[in-house]
Amino acid sequence: MDLPIDFATLRLIWWALLGVLLIGFSLTDGFDLGVGALLPFVAKTDEERRMVINTVGATWEGNQVWFILGGGAIFAAWPFVYAVSFSGFYLAMFLVLSALILRPVSFKYRSKRPSPKWRSFWDWCLFIGGFVPALVFGVAVGNVLLGAPFRLDSDLRSFYDGNLLGLFTPFSLIAGLLSVAMLVLHGAAWLSVKAEKGPVLERARLYGTIAGLLALVLFAAGGLYMAFGNVGYRIVGDLDIQGFSNPLRTTVEAAPGAWLDNYKLYPWMMIAPTLGFVGAVVGLSGMWLRSAPLAFGGSSISTVGIISTVGLSMFPFILPSSIDPQSSLTVWNASSSHVTLFIMLICTLVFLPIVLAYTSWVYKVLWGRTSVAALKTNPDLY
Repeated sequence: MDLPIDFATLRLIWWALLGVLLIGFSLTDGFDLGVGALLPFVAKTDEERRMVINTVGATWEGNQVWFILGGGAIFAAWPFVYAVSFSGFYLAMFLVLSALILRPVSFKYRSKRPSPKWRSFWDWCLFIGGFVPALVFGVAVGNVLLGAPFRLDSDLRSFYDGNLLGLFTPFSLIAGLLSVAMLVLHGAAWLSVKAEKGPVLERARLYGTIAGLLALVLFAAGGLYMAFGNVGYRIVGDLDIQGFSNPLRTTVEAAPGAWLDNYKLYPWMMIAPTLGFVGAVVGLSGMWLRSAPLAFGGSSISTVGIISTVGLSMFPFILPSSIDPQSSLTVWNASSSHVTLFIMLICTLVFLPIVLAYTSWVYKVLWGRTSVAALKTNPDLY
């Protein structure tokens, strides 16, 4: 069957789409996680906490669509990656899902009773539901850069030799804390857009400023580790980008500093880390100048830049192996079939614009600041 798009181009398109979905999740559900992590610190009274909760209360469920789409894209377009990562990182995934499950329960049950202890308990559950996923997602990215401890046998069965505690290395903790700082900055910027002027907004600006400064330091520290630490992989020998999917057909070697190779070959890729740094500075400027558009725009740009930096640094790797580099999964050797990628691309071109359209419509309808006064008049608020 002749298809209008060749196999290599489809693989590249799906790699880019996966990046778009991950960025979409970070930009939308990311500020939900950031607001949850900030909740116990920026809001002191019950009314303040209710107001903070309701800045994300109307849209948080819809924002999780990007998380589901990202997982679905990995399953459908990169089955080897899905099989290895979701089985090898099972306990980490379970930890994230447990924390995420706390969010809907907390939203629904928090205001069912007037007891301060009852409400405080669910507020801290919302904190866990924001902080833990942000940390673990970052730790997971750090481990992807370091390489996961898996291997494939001749029948392409995967064997994972790691454990949950082994995921928390110095570099992965830098990545995890960077993820938390990035999303807390984004959450604080969202509060500057949605919360009414007052003490909550001032506290959000304070914590957002701290998070922005930490994001700059941790992003720079991660870059230095990638440049001078024992991390990086490189494909050696011939590379068939049109060939069938079989990870064992690619020759890979561990090469410290190799994650910077792409920036030497394609200088335009420096746009990504530049956006990471510049966006954080713009976001900080928005905090200091009390400009909500500047703060949220800057935090969004920084998020796009940081996530893009990871993807562009690793390309064409998706999940390298630390114990058997020959088992590493790349854009060219771990995808679904040519026909499958093409059919899914057609479906994506039909349904993704619909998702974008209804998401935009919801935000337009529900736009505006959330106030303490509205809690007394709007029965639909949490």
